[in-house]
Amino acid sequence: MNRALRRVAPVALATAAAALLLAGCAGGDPEASPSTPAAAECMDLSSGELSDGVKVEGDFGAAPTATFDTPLEAEELQRTVVTEGDGETTAAGDSVNAVVTVFSGASGDQLFSQPATITAGDTSVFEAFLAGVDCVPTGTRTVTVAPADSLYDGAGNENIGLAAGESVVIVVDVKEPLTASEWTEDVPEVKFGAEGEAPTVTLPDTEPPADYQLKVLEEGDGDVVAAGDTVTLNYQGTSWDTGEVFDQSYGGDPAQFSTDQVIQGFGAALVGQKVGTKLIVTIPPEYAYGTDAEAAELGGQTLVFLVEILDTAPAA
Repeated sequence: MNRALRRVAPVALATAAAALLLAGCAGGDPEASPSTPAAAECMDLSSGELSDGVKVEGDFGAAPTATFDTPLEAEELQRTVVTEGDGETTAAGDSVNAVVTVFSGASGDQLFSQPATITAGDTSVFEAFLAGVDCVPTGTRTVTVAPADSLYDGAGNENIGLAAGESVVIVVDVKEPLTASEWTEDVPEVKFGAEGEAPTVTLPDTEPPADYQLKVLEEGDGDVVAAGDTVTLNYQGTSWDTGEVFDQSYGGDPAQFSTDQVIQGFGAALVGQKVGTKLIVTIPPEYAYGTDAEAAELGGQTLVFLVEILDTAPAA
């Protein structure tokens, strides 16, 4: 298992669609193909006493706090728009850049808060998570109250500390699409070894970049990676904070996964690139494993990935 790219929750919503948001991984058919409606139809959602009663505080795009009467026991899905943005409205098929924070309805405790990429209208994702990004302008914060039977077949999820039969409160911040700027200063030195050998990435002795930046080392001439594509590649991940390589595919088989099933900064770096491209990208915590160092093994760390794109194919 590729540690950086296929962690189980709650260490990463790098695999948000597969590990936490995807219904097929919690009692549904794990072989079922995702389905996204062609028409941008909106879900039938309305607010209610429970969702309106949740008080949400905190900066947009960061882990918020939510205050509500406990135990909260929901019987139906309710969604309240806390703050309405003024950007483009999400539609079915969009890869939505979001921060998802989940609270236990029984205790009010935060279960996790992580960046995530959610494909709007993807019927393989639990409705409770789709509701947060459904037909809302970018810049919107929503709060969704979901009954226990709407998630994980009511059995809970021990990975995030959700007990069977618990309702949840989900706060979602819908952010602007993630785009890397060109990386021109303090770019690590990269040396590729012989075939089958791992490359060497030497980080400069500087503070980690605050911004999401990317440098194309060698541009390929193959097919262009589209959002949601299944990409085959080699990669090496280094923590700027520790200087250590924490995961890589070199020395084994190439990795293969969908662009929307990895950490936001990694998936976004692939979209729009051509097969054959070699690139290096620096990913701040807010686009990796989150800013909370206690919430994930790589939480709060700036990550650097060296990537070689070998192939790409449309999602099934």
